[in-house]
Amino acid sequence: MVPIRDEHHSFAEPTRPVGRRYVVWLIIAQFVFYVALLGPAIVGIGIKVQQIVPGTEKTSALGTVAGFGALFAVVGNVLFGRLSDRTMSRWGRRRPWIVAGTVVMTLALLVMALGRSVAVVTAGWCLAQLGANATLAPFIATLADQVPTFQRGSVSALLGIAQNVGILGGTYVAQRFQHQIVIMFVAPAVVSVGAMLVFAVVLPDQRLRIRPPPAPIKDWFWVNPLEHRDFALAWASRFLITLATYMFTTFRLYFLQDRVGLSPGAAPAAVTVGVLIYTVALIACGWIAGRISDRTGRRKILVAGSTLLFGAGTAALSHVTTLGQFYGVEAVLGVASGIYVGVDLALVIDVLPNPDDAGKDLGVFNIANALPQTVAPVLGAALLALASATNQNYTLLLYSAGAASLLGALVVLPIRKVK
Repeated sequence: MVPIRDEHHSFAEPTRPVGRRYVVWLIIAQFVFYVALLGPAIVGIGIKVQQIVPGTEKTSALGTVAGFGALFAVVGNVLFGRLSDRTMSRWGRRRPWIVAGTVVMTLALLVMALGRSVAVVTAGWCLAQLGANATLAPFIATLADQVPTFQRGSVSALLGIAQNVGILGGTYVAQRFQHQIVIMFVAPAVVSVGAMLVFAVVLPDQRLRIRPPPAPIKDWFWVNPLEHRDFALAWASRFLITLATYMFTTFRLYFLQDRVGLSPGAAPAAVTVGVLIYTVALIACGWIAGRISDRTGRRKILVAGSTLLFGAGTAALSHVTTLGQFYGVEAVLGVASGIYVGVDLALVIDVLPNPDDAGKDLGVFNIANALPQTVAPVLGAALLALASATNQNYTLLLYSAGAASLLGALVVLPIRKVK
């Protein structure tokens, strides 16, 4: 367990190598959890919405569901991260939230699967995002609690790989069970409850023994960007790259139908193959990038370079007209994302303001992941409709996403604390 500074009743930075059992179950739990969450998010919601709202109104309905859900993710991640920092349970700071949040997510996904209106699906997705982020905020905070600086690149790379393999698994489950919505939404979530329960048992969780002083409510959702400049720059970079990602992935299923010409029945399988290619490229690059970062101590150049490459690939999608071209660009995006996930989380943890508040600070940082999920569907739908009577202006959408990635690459360069 991480040592405690008695004079301040605060938790010190970890200095001892993290145990193998923790890493193994961290990766397994991350993988299973993302199968459960991202299968519905990437493909399942699109299929469900299309069953309820056929025709051209499907993109705006999808934007409504995804946008409101992401808003709840923003609030949930910060709130539950802060609550886990201050939890005095005899089971530790992180364990109770990790398990309970996964259970809530599972029940909410069942509501979505059974829903017969956009309103019910939206409500279910909002609750699912609350539960998911009640799990994710303390789950990711365990890296700051347990993993020393010299291992963060490698462990965060494995975590990023597990997440993206989980996304691949989720898209496969969604494609395999696209006509059995309840199985698609609920079965992987039930498995994720078991995986998170085992991880909670394995986790050498810190136990908070001294009640922290009351904090103003704004401090639960805020890190001063002037006092913590490096953290603010890392936040802005993540916001921009995540915005670029979701501006495309939210509408990827419809892109393959509208631009490449696939049928509604064939498009989910094409998404699965594309994510497979993307994930293979990501795995090939992610672990290597994390190891290079740990050995050299350099993180910024890898994050900035990978973000720039991702932006170029996203813009290139605007010229895609065949399935083969789509798969080729997915490979380029996978290389870029592999380098990015191998390094970026380690960079973020390195610039956290206070190890005592890792859950809250990572929750604030996760706003940069969740807020673009609110903005991207709405912005994307608006860009698709701009100067287009058929809501299909994918060229404008994809070039805008590429520009956001370019800005994300530039913003990371002025960070001082990390090389």
